Amino acid sequence: MNNELVKKILLPLLVLVIIIQLWSGVATVVEYFPTPSDTYVSAFGGVTSEGDELEGVLTDPFYIENQDDKGLFWQIIESLKRVFAGFALAILVGVPLGLLIGMSKSAQYAFDPFIQIFKPVSPLAWLPLLLFIFKDINVTAISTIFITSIWPIIINTTLGVKSVSEDYMNVAKVLKFSPMEKVFQIILPVSVPYIFTGMRLSLGIAWLVIVAAEMLTGGIGIGFWIWDEYNNLNYHNIIIGIIIVGLTGYLLDLVMGKIADYFDYTKKGRA
Repeated sequence: MNNELVKKILLPLLVLVIIIQLWSGVATVVEYFPTPSDTYVSAFGGVTSEGDELEGVLTDPFYIENQDDKGLFWQIIESLKRVFAGFALAILVGVPLGLLIGMSKSAQYAFDPFIQIFKPVSPLAWLPLLLFIFKDINVTAISTIFITSIWPIIINTTLGVKSVSEDYMNVAKVLKFSPMEKVFQIILPVSVPYIFTGMRLSLGIAWLVIVAAEMLTGGIGIGFWIWDEYNNLNYHNIIIGIIIVGLTGYLLDLVMGKIADYFDYTKKGRA
């Protein structure tokens, strides 16, 4: 086992030990704050430090009691459905718009001020207005994800178009390519790594937004589940929910990162 691998294993474990110690310290200072051991019991079942027998929320994540009472697996699935719906819409609109802005100065002048204005707007600012318009929880959540996650796709696609070498464009003129041939044979192949980088950032934002959106709109989903546990004073489960959200977001980013690397010809060239 080489030193690099040892560091990759031991250093995160060291940080984990420090986090658990700090967590335990907070639990001794803040009344009723869940301890690491009690949170573990709440997740996987057992006896708490107070002697209470608990069935862990992760022991049966697939249960379905009724439409509004489902296990954690189904909560995550519902959230992912909304995330990927809004994310797909962002791709469908963001990529063509980014290509247009990158290829046309006039389009850049027209759209850039609005991109800069709306890009920093919090998803929480959009939620009340979208809920008023659609009056539907799912459509509101999907629309909020779409609006807040489209900007990285537009910006990175535009950067990809602008990175196309002028020599390539001159070749296209010599060969008398049509605008569509120019897009599909020259611009898109060069822009693809940038587009996937934008998609990776966009998916991360979408996963961030869904938790906040579900907390405010209600229904089923991991965000609402965390808020519901707060209302029921199940603080252990809030921590479990935070960890699950983090792990899910990490896995989504990992998958999108691998896909982005696959389409990044610059990394392939260095390899």
